[in-house]
Amino acid sequence: QVQLVESGGGLVQPGGSLRLSCAASGIGFELYDMYWYRQAPGKQREMVALITNGKSTAYADSVKGRFTISRDNAKNTVDLQMNMLKPDDTAVYYCHCGADYWGQGTQVTVSS
Repeated sequence: QVQLVESGGGLVQPGGSLRLSCAASGIGFELYDMYWYRQAPGKQREMVALITNGKSTAYADSVKGRFTISRDNAKNTVDLQMNMLKPDDTAVYYCHCGADYWGQGTQVTVSS
């Protein structure tokens, strides 16, 4: 059974930082490209960052230079370091891989 479990969300002030983590089980983790997506209220889910099985990375324009995705194949985890957070970053953040594997999401709220 495939499981993706996110953690690390919370409330942070603008300009602050958070680190999200996704723990994967039930898959050959090292074989998969891993994604972070987010969905804000009333908006479509959008891709935030990608790290391939070869550790190449890609980011949405809105987070370039502020967010960093990384993975640890020994621990089956993929992290998202988020710096210089803005109110527009407020959303539920989801871990994703494969055809249709999703975590339950973790809430990130950026507000003063």
